[in-house]
Amino acid sequence: MIDLSKEKTKKELVVGIDLGTTNSGIAHMVAGKPEIIPNLEGGRLTPSVVTINEDGTRTVGIQAKRQSIAMHDRTIRSIKRKMGTDYRFSLDGKEYRPEEISAMILTKMVEDAEAYLGEKINKAVITVPAYFSDAQRTATKNAGEIARLEVLRIVNEPTASALAYGLEKEGTERVLVFDLGGGTFDVSILELDDGLFKVIATSGNNLLGGDDWDQRIIDWIVDEFKKKEGIDLTKDAKVMQRLKDAAEEAKIELTSKLKTRISLPYVTADASGPKHLDLELSRAKFEDITRDLVKKCVGPTKQAMKDSGKKANDLDKIILVGGATRMPMIRDMTKEIFNKEPYKGVAPEEVVALGAAVQAAVLAGEVKDILLLDVTPLTLGLETLGSIMTPLIERNTTIPVTKKNVFSTAADMQTSVEIHVLQGERKMAPDNITLGRFQLVGIPPAPRGIPQIEVAFDMDANGILQVSAKDLGTGKEQSIVIQSSSLSEDEIEKMRVDAEKYKEEDEKRKTAVETRNTAEQAIYTAEKTLKDLEDKVTEDEKKAMDEKVEVLKKEMEKDDIEKLKNKTEDLMQEISKVAQRIYAETGQAPGGPQPGQDPFTPAGDGPTPGAPQQPDIDEEQVIDVDYEPVEDED
Repeated sequence: MIDLSKEKTKKELVVGIDLGTTNSGIAHMVAGKPEIIPNLEGGRLTPSVVTINEDGTRTVGIQAKRQSIAMHDRTIRSIKRKMGTDYRFSLDGKEYRPEEISAMILTKMVEDAEAYLGEKINKAVITVPAYFSDAQRTATKNAGEIARLEVLRIVNEPTASALAYGLEKEGTERVLVFDLGGGTFDVSILELDDGLFKVIATSGNNLLGGDDWDQRIIDWIVDEFKKKEGIDLTKDAKVMQRLKDAAEEAKIELTSKLKTRISLPYVTADASGPKHLDLELSRAKFEDITRDLVKKCVGPTKQAMKDSGKKANDLDKIILVGGATRMPMIRDMTKEIFNKEPYKGVAPEEVVALGAAVQAAVLAGEVKDILLLDVTPLTLGLETLGSIMTPLIERNTTIPVTKKNVFSTAADMQTSVEIHVLQGERKMAPDNITLGRFQLVGIPPAPRGIPQIEVAFDMDANGILQVSAKDLGTGKEQSIVIQSSSLSEDEIEKMRVDAEKYKEEDEKRKTAVETRNTAEQAIYTAEKTLKDLEDKVTEDEKKAMDEKVEVLKKEMEKDDIEKLKNKTEDLMQEISKVAQRIYAETGQAPGGPQPGQDPFTPAGDGPTPGAPQQPDIDEEQVIDVDYEPVEDED
C-alpha cells in the first residue's frame, strides 16, 4: 500500500528560452545539466519566422520559412529588431505588434516542448541582448505573458552564455563573451568565482548581426546580375526572398570553404527568355565587402574593456556566442584584438538557451550555490534645467538597484514638475531615449529652489525600471513603471485571448486535415480491396462498398468534419466485414491497412530543419576603427 502523504510533490517545470532574431531555442535541466529540447520537426532550433495564413491561422518555424517565398507578403522575420518600438505589421485589416508576433514564436516552442516532455510548462526565463533598452526588455516580458508564460527573469544573452560555460567550473576566471547573433551584437566581461557570476561591463549594438553580412551578399548578387543582364532583381519581392536564402547558404559555406557557387535557375525573365543566376563568391571577396561590418564590432568591444578597467592579458577566456561568430573573419578579428585563440568549447547557437535553463533551475531551486549579478547596459537619468541629462543610475551598475536624488523647482511659485525619464549616454536630454514622462502636482507655491522633490529610480533584476517622485514637504507621490510603447495590461490580455483563439483554430484545422487524409486512405483501401480480391467479393458486397465510397467522396466536398468521420468509419467497417469473411474462409490473416489503423503514422525521422531565415536589415552608422589591441585604448 502506498502512503500518498509521503510522496514528494513533483517540481514544476521551468525552461530557459533564447528568443532569437533568426532562430530561437528552448532548454531545461536534466540531471544537473542543461539540455536543448527539440521541436516537433526534429530541429534543435526553431526559425523565428511567422506566416499569417489567408484563413487567419498562423504557421511558425521551419514551415513558415519554407513557404516564405510563396507567401513573402504574409511572412514576418527578424521581429526581434522591432521590439520596444511602435512598429506594426498590418495584414487583412488587423495590426500585429512585435510582442504579439514574438508570442507566436514562444507559443510554438513551448507547445513543442510540452509534447516532447509530456509536461505542462507555465514558467520561463527569457534572454535578451545585453544592450536592449528598458522598453525592449519590457516588450520581451510582455511577449512571454501573451504566450501565457510567467516570466521569472529576463537575462542578458552573454550572461546566460557564461552561466552555461561556468556551470561546472571551479576557481576564479575572468571571461569576455562576444555575442554576434542574427540581428544583435553584445560583448560582456564577467568574473566567475565558484558559483558567483558577476558582470562588470557590457556594451553592444542592437542593429548589427549576421543578417547584415547576408545583406551584403545579396547586394553583391544584385549588382553582379545587373551588370551582366541589365535587370534589377530588387523589383521582384519573391526573387529577393530567394536571394536571401541563397546568401545565407553562401555565408555558411564560406565558413569552411574558400569559395562557393551561387546558382538560381529561372531567377527572372525578359523578352529574350528566362534568366539564370550563376555566380562564384570567394571568401576573400566576402571579407572585402563586409570589412566595415567587422569594424563595427570593434568599437563596442573596446568600450566594454575600457569600462571594465581590464587589459587583454587579464582575460582567461574569449567565448564566442551566436552563429555569426563561426565566420573566420570574426574569429580572426577577436584573435588579433586579444592576442589569444577564442574558446571553442561551447555550441555558439545553443549556449544562450542552455544558460537560460541554468538560471531557470536556479530560480526553481533545483540548482544551488549560483549567484548571478548582472548590470544595466545604459545610463538612466532625467531631464533637468537647460535640457541637461542628469544621470541617476550609471551604465554597468549591478542590478537590482535603487538610486535616489533630491531636486527642486526651476521657477518661482511652481506647483507641478514634469519628470522626464531618459536612457542613454549623451549629455543633452534630446539626444537620449525617452522612456516616459509623468507629472507630480500639488506642490505648495514657493520660491524656486525651496521645494524638495525626491526622485527614485528602482531597477529590478530583469532590468525593468520604475520611477517615483515625492514632494518631501507634503508627502505627495507619483510613480510610473516604464512600459514598452504604452502596452497596457488590458492589451496584453486581449493578445493572450487572441493567441488562445488561434491555437484552437489551428487545432481544428489540423483535425480537419487529418480527417480528410483518413477518408482518402479509406477510399483507396476500398478500391484496392475490390480490385485485388475481385473474384472473392460478392455482388452485394461490391454494391455496398461502392455506395459507401460514393457517399464518402461527396462528404469530402463539404465542411462537416464530424459527418466525414462517421462516413469514413462506415466505409472502414464495410471493408472490415468483407476482409474478415474472405480471410475466415481461407484461414489467413488479412494484410495491408486494417480498419481503424492510422495509415499516416510516420515510420522514420521527421524532416530536417532548414537554414535560418534571412530578415530585413536596418541601417546604422559605421564605427570606422582599426583592429588595435585593447591595451592601446588607455
